[in-house]
Amino acid sequence: MTCQPSKLPIILAPAGDIHSFFAAIAAGADAIYCGLKIFSARMEAGNFSIEELARLTKLAHSKGIQVYVAFNSLIKESEIDKVLRILDKLAQYADIDALIIQDTAMVSLAGQAGFKGKLHLSTLGNCTHPAGLEAAQKAGFSRVVLPREFCLDDIRSMAAAAPGAMDLEVFVHGALCYSVSGRCYWSSWFGGKSALRGRCVQPCRRLYEQNGKKARYFSCMDLSADVLAKVLKEIPNISTWKIEGRKKSPHYVYYTVMAYKLLRDAPEQKKQALSFLAYALGRQGCHYNLLSHRVSNPLDHASETGSGLFLGRVKNPENPYLISREALLPGDLLRIGYEEDAFHQIQKVTRAIPKKGKCFLSAQKGKRINKGTSVFLIDRRGSELEEKLSRLGAELDEIPKVTIRPSNLSAIRNNGGGSVKSSGKTNGHREKKQPGICEMDVFRKQPAALRTHNDTGFWISANNYGIKAPPRAWLWLDPVLFPEEEKICQNYVNTALKKGAKNFVLNSPWQISLFDNPQRLNIWAGPFCNITNCLAVDMLKRNGFSGAIASPELEREVLLSLPERCCLPLGAVCRANWPVAISRIAAPDLDLGKSFTSPMGEAAWTSKYNATYHTFPNWSLDLSSKTGELKQAGFVMLVNLFENIPKGIRMKPRPGTWNWHLKLL
Repeated sequence: MTCQPSKLPIILAPAGDIHSFFAAIAAGADAIYCGLKIFSARMEAGNFSIEELARLTKLAHSKGIQVYVAFNSLIKESEIDKVLRILDKLAQYADIDALIIQDTAMVSLAGQAGFKGKLHLSTLGNCTHPAGLEAAQKAGFSRVVLPREFCLDDIRSMAAAAPGAMDLEVFVHGALCYSVSGRCYWSSWFGGKSALRGRCVQPCRRLYEQNGKKARYFSCMDLSADVLAKVLKEIPNISTWKIEGRKKSPHYVYYTVMAYKLLRDAPEQKKQALSFLAYALGRQGCHYNLLSHRVSNPLDHASETGSGLFLGRVKNPENPYLISREALLPGDLLRIGYEEDAFHQIQKVTRAIPKKGKCFLSAQKGKRINKGTSVFLIDRRGSELEEKLSRLGAELDEIPKVTIRPSNLSAIRNNGGGSVKSSGKTNGHREKKQPGICEMDVFRKQPAALRTHNDTGFWISANNYGIKAPPRAWLWLDPVLFPEEEKICQNYVNTALKKGAKNFVLNSPWQISLFDNPQRLNIWAGPFCNITNCLAVDMLKRNGFSGAIASPELEREVLLSLPERCCLPLGAVCRANWPVAISRIAAPDLDLGKSFTSPMGEAAWTSKYNATYHTFPNWSLDLSSKTGELKQAGFVMLVNLFENIPKGIRMKPRPGTWNWHLKLL
């Protein structure tokens, strides 16, 4: 079905629960995206069962509204059959219009399940440079969701390069992550709750200390395109304006959709649209990188960055209250403090409070609310909106319930008859098998004395793409390649090829588009490709890769199961200064290269490499004691990633096994 006959971008609204879904319909959204109870990048939202989605999709379609399911989680090898059965039931019963996916294994699984809708590549899939769009289209995607970090010039570059019928989706409003999407391992590093699997505990929102000063150095304001929507509307191939917020309230969904409808359809009513945004109960907004000549750093703020509209601070802990900056209504929901606070809680307003009036709070038993604690308004149920939601609820009640029958499908895996045992230098497309293990050390610059391992790798972006690597070295491409860097990177690669370079490690699958004849080279997918299952490896092989380095985020059992099931030779990260976050921004008051500490006393530092900032913990990933198990499992490449440790940073000797002994959530 088609939402709009015109070329105007459609407005895509978030829905984390049934009331927000109704709010999106009530506001007149053109499409709604939501998640299932599992395998969603927002697992803290209420989300939906397939039974609920089947009926809600019928309701939305009756209003001319499309429904997308964000199935944008990494899939572990052990979960493939489970995912296929869910997709089978979605395809049979829910009639959704598109899947938003991160893991390329989903392309194969959606096909096996008979899914007839479209496939959209999530921003977590990290397609960040123009040439990558063609590779994404060849992989089966009809739409790519662009990163929130882009400026208008970046968006124009991507739009100009969009091939054929591919269209692009841009974020216009909502929360910003500190890290580039798909490049955050912070939450996972500290306990297995992966941001790439929807379990992020938002360590970037917490207080950190550096030079005796405590601040929320990594906590961003929200993105708000607002008045720049007029410019966005003029960029071709931008089919969709996306509003972030599957954890937000129906009030937020309703008023943000209403605002962007006005900004799109009636820009002369800009003042009314901006008043809707101010009333939507979001954080303070900014234009972020949209204007490249006037960047609005979302980390450069004096405002509170907790979720919701900031109301004030707690006074008199013995009988806590605040002087509210906004008038409050009965039924309003308040959030007291940040999630890391022991007394963090949600309270409902029981009586009307005028602006600048006293609002008394009730502390939970045994949890004293500290003086100065921030209080936020997170939801409001006005009578007009409640009436609209109630009417839509009555309409839904008229739609018959659906009985979902179990699926017994099992995934088809193309493992080529078992693992491909070969040296790291062997092209994975050849049948010839060679003994030996490749052990590779990877550097930012030429070390004073090379180690004795078989091979050496270099990040080609070091020295502004000026590093002179030995001819036989492995050349590593960055985990993020922004549009303005693509030509520089392409020129470096072309020059290296002319000089005889044959070994490359790419850290996004879409970087394969920089090579005309990848099958003639030895090109591996790097660890930032986040490979966690054999079907993703199948996709890599079809696109010309010779091997893949598995995600170091995996737990032991899943990691060791991969080599025998994959059609390409596999590598593993053995030791690494692994970045827990890769960002396009840094707080102006954060000293780069200097230690800062978390609320739990863990230390880290941030370094800048070209266009990105990498944050490293002061202890390394170290699976060197597990190399025997890795080799026995069939891994043929063991990688060590070395970083330049700034002076004054003390590396801590502690077990750096990441999730090896845990269950990756």
